[in-house]
Amino acid sequence: MKVLLDIKDNKAEFIMELLRNFSYVKAKPISDEKIKLMDEIKEAVNEMKLIRAGKKKARNAEDFINEL
Repeated sequence: MKVLLDIKDNKAEFIMELLRNFSYVKAKPISDEKIKLMDEIKEAVNEMKLIRAGKKKARNAEDFINEL
């Protein structure tokens, strides 16, 4: 199982050291860039769910491409 924790900076080192003491736990920090990417992917998935449920209108593909 994977778990993502949001820990205050001033407590992070303590928690990481604590987790490393368990032989059955692998703990490593995630970069800010990866966190941002994960948040953007979650947002995109939620938007797709709303579109599929009919609660949000999809954009025209041509308009999207032109925006890029």
